[in-house]
Amino acid sequence: MTHFDTPPILITGMSGGGLSSAAKVFEDKGYYVAHNIPPRAIVDLWKLCKQEETPVEKVAAVTDVRSRMFPGSLMETIDELTALDMKPTVLFLDARDDVLIRRFDSVRRTHPLQGDDTLKVGIQRERQAVAEIRGRSDIIIDSTNLSIHDLRRAIEAAFGEFQNTNQHVTVESFGFKNGSPRDADIVVDVRFLPNPYWIPELRGCRGTDAPVADYVLSQPAAQNFVNNFVAMFSTMLEGYRHEGKNFITVGVGCTGGHHRSVAVAEDIAKRLRANDTLDVSILHRDIARN
Repeated sequence: MTHFDTPPILITGMSGGGLSSAAKVFEDKGYYVAHNIPPRAIVDLWKLCKQEETPVEKVAAVTDVRSRMFPGSLMETIDELTALDMKPTVLFLDARDDVLIRRFDSVRRTHPLQGDDTLKVGIQRERQAVAEIRGRSDIIIDSTNLSIHDLRRAIEAAFGEFQNTNQHVTVESFGFKNGSPRDADIVVDVRFLPNPYWIPELRGCRGTDAPVADYVLSQPAAQNFVNNFVAMFSTMLEGYRHEGKNFITVGVGCTGGHHRSVAVAEDIAKRLRANDTLDVSILHRDIARN
């Protein structure tokens, strides 16, 4: 059996950003997941997994700031793995500082870089330490507004079927009142469209429901927007590929993330799926929020 048909995954990011939850998703998908191993050990592990006699077909490693106390850096590890034809897909989990503080407080944990200082100082130190790897990550997921279940859906959307080598596009609807997704590569605002919320019979429906979708997409401005956006985005794909960016997130926002953004995101995803070089997923971040 040929191993590493599926690229290895490197899971990293901010402490409290959701690394453990992300690891669980990959374990459920059949990955062998190694937790908090030093950068140098990642190379040794993946060399071992690549041998034909090993039982591991898919592998992921979780490494956070605690692992970086050992010799070697993640950047060097990625370069070495790439040279060995084992280039990993790097997933970076992030969240706003105030959310990280709240998460640490809720479990009464100290930050690994806090020392004798405040939790906020520890988080700031970590942000500086991970800035370079964040900039080199293939996928960045901001878990600020995500529950554990939302995070699972976001990871599954970002990685598609965990097998596809096409460029992967996640079209994510959201509500601006809950904050725009910081992990989006492109954010568009569809609040210029008439809001179905003000139509009593549509208020309780969502953009995935036919009456709302028909109302939103029947607006001439909606069709013009989707046509122009898909045409523009299509011209960007080759540039993304040239720059090695195979995971792209498009954020589509309206006020609450219930009606307009959902309907438009669904239509954009439908149009993009006509391109057989793309693996397109849809994610509605705020559709269930009040």
